[in-house]
Amino acid sequence: MSSNAHTLRTGAVVLIGLITLGALSACTINLTGNGGMGDHSMMNNNGSNTNSVVTEEIGTVDIMFAQMMIPHHEQAIEMSTLAETRTTNPEVLALAAQIKAAQAPEIEQMKEWLAVSASSDMDHMGHDMDNGMDQMGMLDEAQMSALAAANGAAFDTLYLEGMIAHHLGAIDMAQMILSSANPEVKKLGENIVSSQRAEIDQMRKLLGQ
Repeated sequence: MSSNAHTLRTGAVVLIGLITLGALSACTINLTGNGGMGDHSMMNNNGSNTNSVVTEEIGTVDIMFAQMMIPHHEQAIEMSTLAETRTTNPEVLALAAQIKAAQAPEIEQMKEWLAVSASSDMDHMGHDMDNGMDQMGMLDEAQMSALAAANGAAFDTLYLEGMIAHHLGAIDMAQMILSSANPEVKKLGENIVSSQRAEIDQMRKLLGQ
């Protein structure tokens, strides 16, 4: 992937954030609902349970990130589900299973943030993100159709190339929350960056890059 493409995708994230933050007044959402401290169980990217204590509120940028990352993760799971019936490559199958195991609980975690926000402003903000999602490494309809129609080695190549771009987009998006005041949100961002960088390295090796 060229440095120009990476810069454009990063710029899209920053631009979307600036536009949204300029349009909304600052707001925060308390996950505990009573301003106090609450225990929340979450899954890390290795699939094991960890306990996260929410001591800070969920901010506007945190919610914006969740609204963008949920459909992003959902497409990664859709792509990985296709692998189950379109390849017999054990390394690709293992990678697909690993991606699904990591990202499915992360989706549920982010949905919890959105559920407690329950704000029409937040809903509107999520719709505003749709036009920028093609800059975040997501496959378009034609690419998803091509992936679904492929089998064997052809599928493996399309899947790995598509998922590398997908992961690069997720890593760029995660930069939004690495400085979040909420430790749960910040930890998720850190997990996404570290786990998906490792998976990119793995996929590039499978492609012989």
